[in-house]
Amino acid sequence: MQNPVVLAAVRGCLDAGWAALRFNFAGVGASGGRYSGGTEEVQDVVAAVGTLRDALPGAAIAIVGYSFGAWAGARAACDVTDIRRVIAIAPPLGFFDWSFAAALHAPLGVIVGDRDQYCPRERLALLGSPDVTILPGADHFLSGREGEVAQAIRTQL
Repeated sequence: MQNPVVLAAVRGCLDAGWAALRFNFAGVGASGGRYSGGTEEVQDVVAAVGTLRDALPGAAIAIVGYSFGAWAGARAACDVTDIRRVIAIAPPLGFFDWSFAAALHAPLGVIVGDRDQYCPRERLALLGSPDVTILPGADHFLSGREGEVAQAIRTQL
């Protein structure tokens, strides 16, 4: 919840005029449950989207996630048909199966450093034709680049 990249994502969304809801996956921080390897975490995202819909009926919804959250958010967007945009920050293409990306119901944006050790750039093609923002010199953790992450989100939304 307090990760600098997650906070930058929230700032980018708010600056673009979008509401933002951040949450912990089950078993993280003070939340109950435990890590399931992806299945339950995808359902956490679906539940969070439902909560946001209830709070803001009729509002456009985007799913923005960082690292594992990028994978879980994008995967959840396959199950939710009225998402306006999906933004994957530093998607871990080297660790998780992204073959579902072809089934996304919303346009996909990617924000990634050109030195991201968990997101091999040659694997970006697996995502189809996403709108890609590459941050030169940045690794997976995007340390010190949070302002650029927020700007990229504002641009992609």
